[in-house]
Amino acid sequence: MVGQGVLRECLLDDGVEAVLAIGRSPTGQTHPKLRELLRKDLFDIREVRSDLQGYDACFFCLGVSAAGMSEPEYTRMTFDLTLEWARLLAEVNPAMSFVYVSGTGTGGKAMWAQVKKRTEDALLDLFPSAYMFRLGALRAAHGEVSKTRWTRIAYTYFRPLWPLVSMIAPGAMITTEELGRAMIRAARDGAPKRVLENRDLRALGAR
Repeated sequence: MVGQGVLRECLLDDGVEAVLAIGRSPTGQTHPKLRELLRKDLFDIREVRSDLQGYDACFFCLGVSAAGMSEPEYTRMTFDLTLEWARLLAEVNPAMSFVYVSGTGTGGKAMWAQVKKRTEDALLDLFPSAYMFRLGALRAAHGEVSKTRWTRIAYTYFRPLWPLVSMIAPGAMITTEELGRAMIRAARDGAPKRVLENRDLRALGAR
C-alpha cells in the first residue's frame, strides 16, 4: 500500500522526472516517466548497478510482518535485505536521500521493534540524508490494496471505524496520499528531524 501510494504521488508530481520501481511483480501501471525493474529474488542484486545510477532518492517501502517468524528469519527479510540494497545505492549515488518506512513502536522491547531499530540506525549511519518514517495506521486514499491477505481482511473489518479513530486520535492515522507527499517532500527539501512519527508524517504530507 505504501509503495502504491508514493508511486501515484511521484507520477503526479511535475518535479519528479523519472521513477524506477523495483519489485517482484509489475506495478500494473504505464507512464512516460515510469520504468520497472523486476527481481523474482530481491536478494539478487547482481547486474543492477547501472539501472540505479542517476537517482536522487530511494523510497524503501518493502516490509513483512513478524507474525510467525523467528528472529533470524525476520532479520534476514528486514535488516539484511534492506542493507544489501542500501549499501549498493550508497555506492552508486552517495548523495541520494533514503526514506525508509519503519513503524510505530520501533525501538521497543518486541523482537520486530529491535530489528527495525537496528535497521534504522544502520541507514542513518549510511546516508547523510536518511529519514525514518515510523508509520502508524494507514488508510487507502485511492484504492490502494495490501498484498497481504490478513491485512486486507483487517482493513475490510475495521473500515467503518476509521472516522471514529480519526476523531479520537487524529495523529494516529495517515492516508496513502499524505504519506506519498511526505516522502517526496523529505527527499526534496529535507524534514525537521531524521526519525519521524505518524504526527510528523501527517504534518509533512499536509497540502
